[in-house]
Amino acid sequence: MQKRVNTIIVLAILFVIGCSNSNNTFASKSDIKPDHTDWTALLAKHVKADGLVDYKGFVKDKDKLNAYADYLSKNAPADDWSDEEKIAYWINAYNVFTVKLIVDNYPVKSIKDLNPSLAIPTIRSVWTKEWFQIGGEDFSLDRIEHKILRKDFEEPRIHFAVNCASISCPVLRNEAYTATKLDAQLEEQAKLFLNDTTRNTITPDRITVSKIFSWFGGDFKNGQTLVQFINRYTDVEINDKAKVKFMSYNWDLNQSN
Repeated sequence: MQKRVNTIIVLAILFVIGCSNSNNTFASKSDIKPDHTDWTALLAKHVKADGLVDYKGFVKDKDKLNAYADYLSKNAPADDWSDEEKIAYWINAYNVFTVKLIVDNYPVKSIKDLNPSLAIPTIRSVWTKEWFQIGGEDFSLDRIEHKILRKDFEEPRIHFAVNCASISCPVLRNEAYTATKLDAQLEEQAKLFLNDTTRNTITPDRITVSKIFSWFGGDFKNGQTLVQFINRYTDVEINDKAKVKFMSYNWDLNQSN
């Protein structure tokens, strides 16, 4: 009798473990490789040369936007994907779900207007709210940025690629990120952002830079100073002892007229 009880207990434990793990890991292998062609088509159509976004146009193309978002939801990265494939996927996912968030609630003046009510104390902001799925798991924008991109990859340039739908954010690139072009795309985004005088003011002895460099300073100072990192991308050579200040952040919607 005791042996039978022990067996039942073991089976019950295995069942619970199996249930709890059934949707919290992605596949180890996948025959499907990421295809971001549809996202590139939408970005090329609705992101202007100055990086501002035609959200009204995205609203008209909402079915195509939702189709690509659904494609990402159903095709999460697998373990056998390269780091470049994974990074490109997660950047595109962050950006498409941010655009979708704005489109689903359009018109809005700022993404911060979509912050959940204080009546939901466990959800601190629009970024921590779990409102979409990837690979069968509930996801938030914060999880993509902080628990995956920043945690799993030592790639500070991702901060110039993810877009928070705000004026002070690095511009939304008008093409999807892809594994084959990723390094060149991130390099270009870094140079574009740091030499943008509306987002950073750079002189040899004094720099006033985006709050991004304050919020995520550790990501940029890995084995170097912030000035040394910035010097890799700026047209102006900054002195090592230059004074550093941070700009205020403009959370107004990055919307084109």
